[in-house]
Amino acid sequence: MSSLSSLSRVLGAAALLTACNSQPDKQATTQARRPAPAATAEAASANPPGAWYRQYRGLLPGTTDSLTLHLTSIPAEGSTDDLPRLYEAYIAPDGEPQDVAVELTTEADLKPVPEDEDSGPVLRVREDGNELVGFLGMKPVRLRRVKPVGSLHFVAHFFTDSVAAFPGKSSSPYAHQTLHVLLPIDGPAPLTAGILRTLRGDTTDAKPAPVLKQYWQEQQRSYARDYRADAADFASTADDSTEMPSYALRYDSQELTYVLWNQAPLLSLGFMDYSYTGGAHGNYGTRVISFDTRSGRALRYADIFRAGSEARLEPILDRAVRRIMHLAPTDKLDETLLVDRIHVTHNVYLTSGGAMFVYQPYELASYAQGEIRVYLPFAELQPLLQPGLPVGAAADVALLTRK
Repeated sequence: MSSLSSLSRVLGAAALLTACNSQPDKQATTQARRPAPAATAEAASANPPGAWYRQYRGLLPGTTDSLTLHLTSIPAEGSTDDLPRLYEAYIAPDGEPQDVAVELTTEADLKPVPEDEDSGPVLRVREDGNELVGFLGMKPVRLRRVKPVGSLHFVAHFFTDSVAAFPGKSSSPYAHQTLHVLLPIDGPAPLTAGILRTLRGDTTDAKPAPVLKQYWQEQQRSYARDYRADAADFASTADDSTEMPSYALRYDSQELTYVLWNQAPLLSLGFMDYSYTGGAHGNYGTRVISFDTRSGRALRYADIFRAGSEARLEPILDRAVRRIMHLAPTDKLDETLLVDRIHVTHNVYLTSGGAMFVYQPYELASYAQGEIRVYLPFAELQPLLQPGLPVGAAADVALLTRK
C-alpha cells in the first residue's frame, strides 16, 4: 500500500516548477516564438540528451529479496546546466510499489540520508558503470542495470518551446511548454498506438492514434492561442512596468510520460500533466494505464474489473485509505479529506502483484496532501477481476489462495 510520501515528492516537483516561473527568463528574446528543437519521429531509435528510461535490480539491504527500480530521466527546463528530473517506480519483490525517493548524484563520497518520518526513505546513488551504488536510507545498496527478457525497450521523444506574450517587447514574459513521451521500439504496433491515444486523452480505441509530430504541433498552436488570449488583457502595460503581467503570465505546461511497470506480458505507464497559469501554485495530475504487451491492448478499468464491482471495491478502498491516512474505522472521512465516502476511481494500473488506484489532487484530499495512491494486492481483488489478465504467476498464486 502506498503512503503519502511518494505523492508529496511529486507535489514538491510541481512546486519547484512553479517556483521556476518566478525567475527571470534567462533566454528571453524579442521573438514571438523561440525555435523549438527538431521534432522527433516515432521511428527514432536514439534518446535526446538527458532523456532515457532504465531498469535496475538489486537486493534489499540485509536480505535476499530483490527489488526493481524503473527510472525515467526527463531533461530540465531552462538552462542546459540544470539536472534532469527523475521519475521512479520502486517495486518490492511481491509487485507492490514502494515510497522511495531517488536522488542521482555525481558525488564520489556519498553520504547516507536519514529517513524522514513524513517523506520516507531516500535512495541516494551515483552511477558506476552499469550500476547505481549508494545508500537506501542508512544502508548501502548496489543496483545493476538490466534488460530482463520480456521487458520492452523505449526511446524518449522530447519537445520544448516558449511563446512570448507580447512579441516585439523586450520585457515580454514567456509561456513554456514541454512534451515528453516514451515509445517502445520492440513492441507491437497497437501498443504504440495505445500509448499515443492515452497521451491525447482518449478513453477508448475508437479514433486513429495521433502522429506524434502532428500532435505536438497542434498542442503548440492551441497553447500559443490560449496564452495570447490571456495576455491580451495586459497588452497596454508599459515595457518598463513592474506590475502584475511580468509574473502573472509566466505560464508553464508539461506532459511527461514515465514507466511504472515493465515486464512481459504487462506494461504500465504514468502520464503526468502539469499546468501553471498564475497564482500560488500550478495544478497537476497523473493518468495511469496498463497494456497487454503481447497484443498491445489497453487495459482500462472495465478491462480489469468485472461489471458491477464498484459496490464491492468501495469498502476495500475505504479501509485502505483509512490505513494510509491513519484514520480509525469510526472516524469521519470529511474531517480529514474532502469527501465523506471513498468512490472508486477508474484511474488504475497493474503490477505483477496487484492494482494501484491513483486519486488526483482534490479528488479525495487537498492539494497539499497530493495524489492519493492506494495499492490493493490481487488476493483482496480475486472475485472482482476479469479473467485472463496478463499478470503472470504472481496473480495466479494470489487467486488460488482465495478459492
